[in-house]
Amino acid sequence: MIGAALYHPAAYDTARPIGSLWAETAGPGPDFPVLEGGAEADVAILGGGFTGLSAALHLARDHGLGAAVVEAGPVGWGASGRNGGFCGLGGAKLSQAEIAARHGLDEAKRFFALKRASVERVRGLLADEAIRADAGPDGEVELAHAPGAFAGFAAAAAESLAVYGYRQEVLPPDALRERGLQAAGVHGGLLQSEGFGLHPLKYVRGLAQAAWRRGARIFEHSPVRAWRREGGGHVLETERGRLRAGRVIVATAGYTPEGLDPRLRGRVLPALSNILTTRPLTAAERAAQGWTAETLAFDSRILLHYFRLLPDGRFLFGGRGGLSAAPGAEAAYRRRLERAFRRAFPAWAGVETTHFWRGFVDLAADRLPHCAAFADDPTAFHGLAYHGSGVALGTEVGAQLAALAAGRPTGALPAFMARPAPRFPLPGLRLAYLAGAYAGFGLRDRMG
Repeated sequence: MIGAALYHPAAYDTARPIGSLWAETAGPGPDFPVLEGGAEADVAILGGGFTGLSAALHLARDHGLGAAVVEAGPVGWGASGRNGGFCGLGGAKLSQAEIAARHGLDEAKRFFALKRASVERVRGLLADEAIRADAGPDGEVELAHAPGAFAGFAAAAAESLAVYGYRQEVLPPDALRERGLQAAGVHGGLLQSEGFGLHPLKYVRGLAQAAWRRGARIFEHSPVRAWRREGGGHVLETERGRLRAGRVIVATAGYTPEGLDPRLRGRVLPALSNILTTRPLTAAERAAQGWTAETLAFDSRILLHYFRLLPDGRFLFGGRGGLSAAPGAEAAYRRRLERAFRRAFPAWAGVETTHFWRGFVDLAADRLPHCAAFADDPTAFHGLAYHGSGVALGTEVGAQLAALAAGRPTGALPAFMARPAPRFPLPGLRLAYLAGAYAGFGLRDRMG
């Protein structure tokens, strides 16, 4: 892995098993070739995740251009194959009100419309490309971890309706119980109708197969070792091959090889997200806890937990945190996450957890996503910084990058997204920034 200095090398080792439930239950994956010898394409794409494969699919299907994806490991090895499977309205660490204050209400509305379109795009691709990804029912709920958080839900729902025309429902604790959404220490919820769960590895593999059927080429186990301009185009060098293209899309998010090109350095802060899953819960066990719905859920903490009941009765529970990606650090964070899970769901205190895995989400210095050409080269593009919500937004950004590379921008992007991601100041200190943020946010969460 080029320039992967922020975390332990094990986090970037594509031969290292992930240990996820998704990898165990997805079935055999597609078998795409290694890039060997020379190849050419209209557009070369670095990264075989949601963004890169969506870009390849849309380039081939909608724009008639030759796309070639180069992936360092197997398709979906990175964040796209190991996330929680939440397809919802996210992508920024700023609220809609904060975006409006910084960039104007029109831009905030444009971004909100894009987020809604992102969820619909995933639904459309599942149907149009016959991707079987265990898609669940609609609905996502934020659960108040403190009385003050619940007190703010009514105003948030009123603003959402008045400003964006988007209806949300405030649910007191008894209404949560009636909907099968009962957890300890919850003071109420804010429910929105959009958002659904899916099996992310099945989805990303389905995108790959759809892109392949539409004419895109995909090369697995082909990490790019060098990138240079040559003869008016680009050349990507791998261990065993060379790919020439007129345009390049970088879609590697939290796994971006920062040493590959100076323009990639310091654009994102990879942050660990951690997930565990239980054995399948019986109907009686689910009823005993009062959690029987497959609605997506997350709590109102800054360092939030996110959770969902899976179609086979298992329960998924995830959370941000941890500064070490060394193999020895996993056990300690698993114990920490299990304690949080058992506090929230005390009826399942004796239920065993069967899987635990980790991966990177990608954060930007301005806490906003980006989808743009690099400032010095209109033929090189990047899409990144989904802040833990890449299922929907990563798919959408892939489609938008395809349009940009085809010279047909859609005009759907807010201006703050349609510019290169800013660099972090003193990017070598990014983990120190993250440590400080975790300490401060943890204190705020405990204070309510």
